[in-house]
Amino acid sequence: MELATIAAKAHELFREAPFIAHIHNDDDYRQALALMDELIDDYDDNRTLIEVLEASIERWEETSEEFADFNARVAGLDDVAVLKLLMEQHGLGIADLPEIGSKSLVSKILNGRGRHLTRNHIQALSQRFDISPALFFHRH
Repeated sequence: MELATIAAKAHELFREAPFIAHIHNDDDYRQALALMDELIDDYDDNRTLIEVLEASIERWEETSEEFADFNARVAGLDDVAVLKLLMEQHGLGIADLPEIGSKSLVSKILNGRGRHLTRNHIQALSQRFDISPALFFHRH
């Protein structure tokens, strides 16, 4: 394919859905999340677009006033602490997290008994709570 053709297609995509590259407002954010929900169903075929969209969503979630309080609370927390915070915010118990598995497994993860959240757990929890997977990774 010619570079000019590729550039033209990219320009058309970003004219149609500018939020893919940069989210400017809450409506863009909602559209980005809706598109992500669609794309994630066929992750392998959509991986590149998912990665671009994910970066846009993460930038919005890190800088938007809407997320300022939440971001301040999770800054420096590890994955288990983020999970505990989400459970507290949503009034959930260990039986309310089918994304992770059995009550026993959830308990082991929460109590640090040799079990950790996996990539699949983080992905499922991120989708359930409409948050970026990046929140589960410790930041200093």
